[in-house]
Amino acid sequence: MKTKNIILLLSLLIAFTHKSFCQDIIAQKPCENEYISHQADSIKIFFSKNGYDVAKEASVTMESGYEMPIIVSLRKNIPYQFVFIGDANTTLYEVKIYDWEEDQIFNEKKLSKDAEGNIITARIIPSKSEYHMIKVLQVNKKRKKDLCGYVAIFSPKKVSE
Repeated sequence: MKTKNIILLLSLLIAFTHKSFCQDIIAQKPCENEYISHQADSIKIFFSKNGYDVAKEASVTMESGYEMPIIVSLRKNIPYQFVFIGDANTTLYEVKIYDWEEDQIFNEKKLSKDAEGNIITARIIPSKSEYHMIKVLQVNKKRKKDLCGYVAIFSPKKVSE
């Protein structure tokens, strides 16, 4: 009986100490921003009226000056619409899109003073069915952390996943 208690105690000790030495998982945290939510809703209505459905969407918490990579599977010859909405108080927004061979197929920068400066849209028609990497960036001089961003990919209604 004593041996079983010692084994149980050692097992619990190993289980708890093992967890403390594991690396933390970097998990994306969603965010809430009423202004961005309103803009996203308007964009969803616009694309829906123009024959598109939301294929994927997410609100993301970002850090100023750090690219947020997003990997998505896109199918050949399907016209996708990508939308990024950044925090309205940010000064610079950028979206880069790469195919799986890491060839850049889209790059756009906007400043907050531009018309609809916090929104970047891209129309993508992949030449191959493969994964693509999308990198979104915000640069905010006042706030370095906890910037809210929204990303969405729209596909034609008959192709939505």
